[in-house]
Amino acid sequence: MTETPRLVVGPFNRVEGDLEVHLDLAGGTVAEARVNSPLYRGFERMLEGKDPRDALTITPRICGICSISQSAAAARALGAAMGLEPTPQGAGMAALIHAVENVSDHLFHFNLFFMPDFIRPVYADRPWFDRAVARFTPAEGGAQRAAVSARAELMHILGLMAGKWPHTLAIQPGGVTRAPGPRDKVRIETTLRAFRRYLEEVVFGGSLEAFCAIETVDQLMAWETGDAGLFLRIAADLDLDQLGRGSGRYMSFGAYPLAEGFGFGRGLWDGALGAVDFGAITEDLSHAWMLGAQAHPWQGETRPDEAMREAAYSWCKAPRLNGQTVETGALARQVVDGHPLARALAGGGVLARVVGRLLELARTQAFMEGLAKGIDPAAAFMVQGDLPEAGQGAGLVEAARGALGHWLRIEDGRIASYQIIAPTTWNFSPRDAEGVPGPLEAALVGAPVSAGETTPVSVQHIVRSFDPCMVCTVH
Repeated sequence: MTETPRLVVGPFNRVEGDLEVHLDLAGGTVAEARVNSPLYRGFERMLEGKDPRDALTITPRICGICSISQSAAAARALGAAMGLEPTPQGAGMAALIHAVENVSDHLFHFNLFFMPDFIRPVYADRPWFDRAVARFTPAEGGAQRAAVSARAELMHILGLMAGKWPHTLAIQPGGVTRAPGPRDKVRIETTLRAFRRYLEEVVFGGSLEAFCAIETVDQLMAWETGDAGLFLRIAADLDLDQLGRGSGRYMSFGAYPLAEGFGFGRGLWDGALGAVDFGAITEDLSHAWMLGAQAHPWQGETRPDEAMREAAYSWCKAPRLNGQTVETGALARQVVDGHPLARALAGGGVLARVVGRLLELARTQAFMEGLAKGIDPAAAFMVQGDLPEAGQGAGLVEAARGALGHWLRIEDGRIASYQIIAPTTWNFSPRDAEGVPGPLEAALVGAPVSAGETTPVSVQHIVRSFDPCMVCTVH
């Protein structure tokens, strides 16, 4: 009896944090995958016993690229415990600050993290290779240099309204700390107009409204302009629509909560749209180096298994909704929000996830422009409230990579428990007690591995299509 060949891929470059993927191979494809988050960090334990307001300072430092998402979730959790809602203008400005970060994440993921994999020598005979090299060679490619410049200009909005990035304290339970004046509104609108020009001239090579109007996969694949068009040519040549396909179950907590609703809707898509049962969220610890029982975050705990028992293989817990895995991210948001193209791509793989981000880039630009237009400098941007001696609150937001939840419990005026489930915790979870693999583990099954490959390009494409943030995963 021959042994199944095994391969360990990692550590990964161009990934935030530490990641290893263990593969069992059979017949030139991945038969099974196990995803290891090898670095324990323990922010949930750091928060215990602290003043609840300290969460606004500590949780953004979980990550240096999605810190505003952590800040927004902490503010929402604290606000829920206080019984406090931000003012309408405060919610709008918090949404704009958050959207700028998410857009910046999507932009860097496409240009700096994902597309450089297509300049590998294995693709040298492809008709698009020379163009990909010219556009996406690290530190030299035209697309990368343009993206770095455009992102820096867009983030002037964060310097203006958030004070700094990362780790701002601008977002508070009752709104935001700085009220924009008339000149600030003009500066924000001017910055957004410049960013629109960049998106239309470089990323899409056409109007954002035209890209957002695409409803079918055939219409999508007919888009030929800009760097988006180049990606679509590559995707068609390499059959990226078939690589790394998912379960088709998508969850969104609702992006950018406003007085009138969400910027992008909340819900669960599993062939049809339904509500998210937040009480049905649990974290399974059977294959994580964590001690304790499967529990909802309200009852959850963070006790690292210092012995690192053999039955486990990751510091990442295994979140489940009604006992099932769900995929989160830009594609999930757009599917839940009801965009026809996203729903046409539901269940798709690498192509679908990357197009989900491109679609969200275009749609979020219009959303940000609407928020800027609606700024009323004469309105209130903050309301004050009192901390309770005891209480609890959940902060549910959408980071660039998907659904992010903070669950806060206060006793005797101090944090008694603080549990976090990040997007990559959902997507990169290990198996659960039933042996069901996490979304990435399942998506890797069937990926081709050529003889002699030690870092298979197919595995690289699938992993990066999820845009992992491993430091958030293990918080």
